Amino acid sequence: MAFVGSGSATPDQSLSNDQLSLRVDTNDSWIRSRTGICSRRIIGSDESITDLAGRACLKALKMANWDPESVDLILLATSTPDDLFGSAPQVQAKLGASNAVAFDLTAACSGFLFALVTAAQFLQNGSFKRALVVGADQLSRWVNWDDRRSCVLFGDGAGAIALEVSSSKNDGLIGFHLKSDGQRGGCLNLPKIQDNLPLVDGITYQQGGFSTIQMNGQEVYKFAVREVPSILENLLESNKISPESLDWLLLHQANQRILDAVADRFAIPYEKVLSNLSNYGNTSAATIPLMLDEAVQDGRIKPGHLIATSGFGAGLSWGAALMRWQGPA
Repeated sequence: MAFVGSGSATPDQSLSNDQLSLRVDTNDSWIRSRTGICSRRIIGSDESITDLAGRACLKALKMANWDPESVDLILLATSTPDDLFGSAPQVQAKLGASNAVAFDLTAACSGFLFALVTAAQFLQNGSFKRALVVGADQLSRWVNWDDRRSCVLFGDGAGAIALEVSSSKNDGLIGFHLKSDGQRGGCLNLPKIQDNLPLVDGITYQQGGFSTIQMNGQEVYKFAVREVPSILENLLESNKISPESLDWLLLHQANQRILDAVADRFAIPYEKVLSNLSNYGNTSAATIPLMLDEAVQDGRIKPGHLIATSGFGAGLSWGAALMRWQGPA
């Protein structure tokens, strides 16, 4: 299996820390020092998450030099679909990928990594030959913009990769570990609203709806700095790969302090740690492919580069993967 294309898309609107301070009691210095975030992108009235996902996929198709009709699978990792029944089919329609099966996968900030591993299984067992994996989220829709502890963190965006069956003996996905712990799910969630309404003859029903993002920031931070290094260490050891041999460390872009802490644990130089959260904030399932595409486009990631990546977040869920980037044939 080979990674042969990437693409990304972000909203036109940019919201700076100074602008956000006009809404809540915060300031640029406070946000930067605690998160590393300077600004974030917010979907406006004329955009949608399906639009962003489609644009990211089109760029990945172009890099891979694929005809849309040659795609067998489109996997959309999102927790914020435009249609609760699933938005992947709308992405398929936008691309004209009429031969692809398309479905959503929900795992919040771990979503892209979980979707990547899922797609890889279809390719490795011979079911499909070509797949697009896209991570896209619009967390601005579910943020409480009056809660200064959480509203400073999140933004919107989309990123995609193209992967295909390869005759090469060197598999692009070298290994992975995935984990979940529902016992700690209350640390970060987006719960339903329990609104019981009368139907008929004493029968009630639950009206659909959701609250805003609920987050225990301290617990999530402690979870990330403990579990991410541990799962990465186990993955590296099981594949007999040393941290020194990595070209890049690509983590879910949640907080710069988390990125720095993981790099310190493995004595990886900060210049090998990919980071763009200062410009985008936490875009949930989009952070890893968005950062990957940026580094491919500017030439930092080159064919043959070895990348350790990890996604972590709501669920609680987390995982790690070792990838070797091939690029277009």
